[in-house]
Amino acid sequence: MSKVISVNSGSSSLKFQLFDMPSETVLTSGQAERIGQEMGAFTIKYNGEKQTKELPIPDHKVAVDILLNSLTELGIVESLDEIKGAGHRIVQGGAYFSESVVVDDDVVSKVDELCELAPLHNPAHLVCYRAFKEALPSIGHVFVFDTAFHQSMTEESFLFPVPYDWYTQYKIRRYGAHGTSHWYVNRRAAELMDKPVEDLNMITCHLGNGASISAIHNGKVINTSMGLTPLGGIMMGTRSGDIDPTVVFYMMKKLECTPEEMDTFLNKRSGMLGVSGISSDARDIQAAYDEGNQRAITTINLYTNRVINVVGGYYMQLGHVDAMVFTAGLGENDAHMRERVLKHLEEGMGLSIDYELNAKIHGEECLISKPDSKVAVYVIPTNEELVIARDTVRLLGV
Repeated sequence: MSKVISVNSGSSSLKFQLFDMPSETVLTSGQAERIGQEMGAFTIKYNGEKQTKELPIPDHKVAVDILLNSLTELGIVESLDEIKGAGHRIVQGGAYFSESVVVDDDVVSKVDELCELAPLHNPAHLVCYRAFKEALPSIGHVFVFDTAFHQSMTEESFLFPVPYDWYTQYKIRRYGAHGTSHWYVNRRAAELMDKPVEDLNMITCHLGNGASISAIHNGKVINTSMGLTPLGGIMMGTRSGDIDPTVVFYMMKKLECTPEEMDTFLNKRSGMLGVSGISSDARDIQAAYDEGNQRAITTINLYTNRVINVVGGYYMQLGHVDAMVFTAGLGENDAHMRERVLKHLEEGMGLSIDYELNAKIHGEECLISKPDSKVAVYVIPTNEELVIARDTVRLLGV
């Protein structure tokens, strides 16, 4: 038995789960939020209870110290020596990493080099890694990359039709994201179908505030919707997803804004928030939709349209699809969204869906298609933290 900690850090947050392996028991989980702001918040769950306290968390090192102190103060571990390894989610691994790796100086250097491609994420990941390394100097660390699962794509899927030397000199290409989530639900769906993942074609839909869709042939990604960065792909909570590039140039002139300001528009003020003018939260937009708010209706119709366009394209690229999976915040919990998407795909994909059952599913693992459906449709809660813990144990041998 060994304890390993899975770490998922953002620019102003740190999420964690402590596992007892190999039983995969979650001993505790929680998060530090609003890191670097005037007042932060730290939440920890254990023994069926949840504690939240507000306090200053000026940087990730302080967040790590609060987390580790809480583990001993609450008696979750008697000593930090019980923790044998730490696994860290890394958003951007570029073309360097097609699988998780044990961290060394070369790995850190490559992740640092890729900060330009994920400026909100990779720097925070490295700060958090260094904080854990300082606090727990005797343990091994593993990096688990969002982009790794997508490295099986071939050139026709990952290249952009721009000057080729942009790819060779500047690494401009499609990298994708949410790879750990897509990998997990792809494998879990194969288990539920009791078939080898190598014999199955799937479309996996990670639909949350950030969202991506992947086409998976025999266990390997052949296409995914996100691009160079998590801004590309389908419409999201605050991100535009794919748009005509001319919109960027045209609106920069109209608004007289800088590249940095345009980045803010597309990453933080677009998507569901930008179209609806209400919220980036689909629950708020659904409530307004139910009241007949026209912009909410437009937002939901636009979101549905973007999803079905990608799924339909991947269906044709794969040739046939054995299973389709919904996961992440919207995918797992928004029955209205699933129903709208599936009804648009019914005829083309030969779907037969139990919509009464679908309406009852909120975060549970469930097959929502009927036996006569040509494609098995699942709702499967993702578990990226478990994948991180498994890879940490496997690579460190703890």
